[in-house]
Amino acid sequence: EDLVLYMFGTPGQRRFDFMWEILAEGMLGFVVLLDSVRPETFREARSILDTFRAYAPVPYVVGANKQDLEDAWTPEDLRIALRIPQEIKVLPCVATDQESVKQVLLELLYSILELMDE
Repeated sequence: EDLVLYMFGTPGQRRFDFMWEILAEGMLGFVVLLDSVRPETFREARSILDTFRAYAPVPYVVGANKQDLEDAWTPEDLRIALRIPQEIKVLPCVATDQESVKQVLLELLYSILELMDE
């Protein structure tokens, strides 16, 4: 069976939140991409994560972006700071590296397929 992945990006800023509910219709999962070097964005990222979780109880993963930078928070430190449950994957990521992004997307797909098999 062929598997087709449709991805829709949405700006993370609150001024675009009117789009979020529309884009969330029918979603099977989502990725929240965190800026691991900007702790001042963590509170808003947590709020965005909670908002999307409220739209649909679907699998999601968190990408800890900019892991190639020296001052990046580790995925585990981000998990603690954002109170992300252990069962949710917080994955190291470098958004400019194709293989890194591929791993994040594959983990999301695995989570979706696992849920569909239940």
